[in-house]
Amino acid sequence: MSQSAGNPAQRVAILMAVYQGQDYLPVQLRSLIEQHDQRWDLIVGDDGSTDRSLRILQDFAAELQPGRVRIVPGPRAGAAANFRALLDHVPKDATHVAFSDQDDAWDPEKISRSLAALTADTPAIWCSRVVACDTTMQPLSLSPLPRLEPSFRHALMQNMVQGNTLMMNRAAFELVRAANPEAGPVVMHDWWIYQLVTGAGGQVIYDPLPSVLYRQHDANVVGANHGIIGRLGGLRRMLAGTYRGWSRMNHAALTGSAHRLTPENRAILAEFGRLQGSFLQRMQAFRQGGFHRQGRVSQAALWLAVLLRRS
Repeated sequence: MSQSAGNPAQRVAILMAVYQGQDYLPVQLRSLIEQHDQRWDLIVGDDGSTDRSLRILQDFAAELQPGRVRIVPGPRAGAAANFRALLDHVPKDATHVAFSDQDDAWDPEKISRSLAALTADTPAIWCSRVVACDTTMQPLSLSPLPRLEPSFRHALMQNMVQGNTLMMNRAAFELVRAANPEAGPVVMHDWWIYQLVTGAGGQVIYDPLPSVLYRQHDANVVGANHGIIGRLGGLRRMLAGTYRGWSRMNHAALTGSAHRLTPENRAILAEFGRLQGSFLQRMQAFRQGGFHRQGRVSQAALWLAVLLRRS
């Protein structure tokens, strides 16, 4: 364990949402201790765990300098709400903010890699691929590398920012924190952040190397969407109308923060809203908005969803 040779003023606030995590927390906490860059503090939102999660966290905190670990009560409204509530607990001296699930394991260089990449003063976020693992953390697959560049047009249609890899610079955090009370419910915090940062003209840095061992089990909020099974599942959600519900939720959340978007992206958001209109409105909005998803199959599914009013 060592401090980084980088800017000593840099400090990462790690936000971790916890609920009934006793079986997995020790592995994730150990991966934090094994980070090559130790300029981090951990802020945990516990959503009412009745297992040994709190005891594990308290014992972990006792091993570190006082104040490096803080545990606060979560809102008990799901993972997205827990992560969003934790935004209010980020200390003033944090230069960067990262999100951590309770059941993964970070690569030892995750913090150092993301800090090295996030040098901009304007809003910027860093994310990466993940290695999906089984419940015993045996590797299963590497998440696919996105073919298209991140953009607001893409963010409205599909998420490419996996929250357990996400780090924000201070400018992006201030944007997200300011927009947080303006948004109602969101599908997931990482998707909303991707939309908000790109919509405001910020930067998304996608690292092609994985930074997280992503544990797959029945309790995952959202599992890895890899391979043909994952794509078929996405198509099924589109045709069932689930995706349309997500689109409405995303549109409502962003509308409250429309004044934070660039003029061009405010116009794109308006076209996104028209995808809920008549057939003619949907066709015009889809063409004028330039909306897209990763991959030809996924893009074809999006076309079908727009035609059938499932987008």
